Amino acid sequence: MTSWGLRLFRLHRPLGVLAGAMVLLLIACVFGLLLDDRTLVNAPLWAKPFKFAVSVALYAPTLAWLLSLVKRGRRAGWWMGTVFAVAMGADMALLVWQVLVRDRPLHFNHATPADSTIGNFLATGAFAAWGATAAVVVLLLFQKLPDRALTSALRWGTALAAGGMGLALMMFSASPAQQRVLDGGGKPSMIGGHTVGLEDGGPGLPLLGWSTVGGDMRITHFVGIHAIQALPLLALALVALSRRYPVLSSELVRRRLVWTGAVGYAGVVVITAWQAMRGQSIVRPDVWTLAATAGLVAVVALGALLSVRTARPSVLPGERHALRGF
Repeated sequence: MTSWGLRLFRLHRPLGVLAGAMVLLLIACVFGLLLDDRTLVNAPLWAKPFKFAVSVALYAPTLAWLLSLVKRGRRAGWWMGTVFAVAMGADMALLVWQVLVRDRPLHFNHATPADSTIGNFLATGAFAAWGATAAVVVLLLFQKLPDRALTSALRWGTALAAGGMGLALMMFSASPAQQRVLDGGGKPSMIGGHTVGLEDGGPGLPLLGWSTVGGDMRITHFVGIHAIQALPLLALALVALSRRYPVLSSELVRRRLVWTGAVGYAGVVVITAWQAMRGQSIVRPDVWTLAATAGLVAVVALGALLSVRTARPSVLPGERHALRGF
């Protein structure tokens, strides 16, 4: 862990500080979940800080690694990473203060002026983090890496992650019940919510909290933002497997498989969003959701098969050099 932490600090110190802070928060949350039985909106009090700590602890080192690959616009990339670290660090501090100290809901809470102010600061940090991630997407478009399959994975992954962050905005629209209060000149204590078709606080999956009785946009948000890890890992896994399966030694094959994986991942984002927007729980898919999922699986399977069947018979010298670099 010490060696890993030092390497992360060398890649990007602010992101390293953020990741280290999240590891400490994660440890505290584990003890909190085990020892503190308090709840908030029908969920364990420590569950939200735990989930966010895990997510940011994964996201920060991934972004630091991505920025280490930026050669053109390196200084701009460093500043984008710093903006992300500061914005997300501030949001996590607000989360800890609002949830663990004040024992009040963090998102959508307009019950008091203090709650609204914290929510506004939180939104500012989230927009800054999203903008920094989007800027990294643009920077990666102008980088030339030794392995084109990895390049494709990085571009797709960061683009889908930026989109996943943007999808969170859909959760801030007033629910029908809240809108009726607003239309009547009232001021609801909560505006927006995770659950579609129902108010937040109903039955949910253990720890994750995703609704088991209605749609939940957190699922789409979660899947989207972690494309930044999933697709580069796919590209690196293909390189590792190429030592055992010669067909994967072709950069073209690996690149096509990455494209296929990216299409499949984007399809999962779309299907989970479509399912949630119809007020349907992730654990109770209807026939249309199952049919769409089956169609996506078929498309991905066919794409993978075609990618492998159209393999080139030999590996180009440049590709051998790229493989040795990984």
